[in-house]
Amino acid sequence: MKSKSEFDMELFLTPVLHGACATRQRHIRQAVTMQSAICERWGCATPWGWKQKHVRWFFDLPLSQSAAPTRYYYKLTAALIYQRLNAARLR
Repeated sequence: MKSKSEFDMELFLTPVLHGACATRQRHIRQAVTMQSAICERWGCATPWGWKQKHVRWFFDLPLSQSAAPTRYYYKLTAALIYQRLNAARLR
């Protein structure tokens, strides 16, 4: 169970997630992984506080030894996060 101060990445991504259940769960799992790594290193607990350097750092260091397909799927997840942030700004 999440504490009140913990950011719910699933709730955040739900408006932009489409497709199969397994795909949605993969995006959520990867987004949570990105969130925890960025929060631990930079102290930015939510995507609202992320800057491009935070996401670039995630791909350059934590994912540096990952296979190309893994990096590709994380890029898709990052694109969904970006899409969600832009959709919220347009409202």
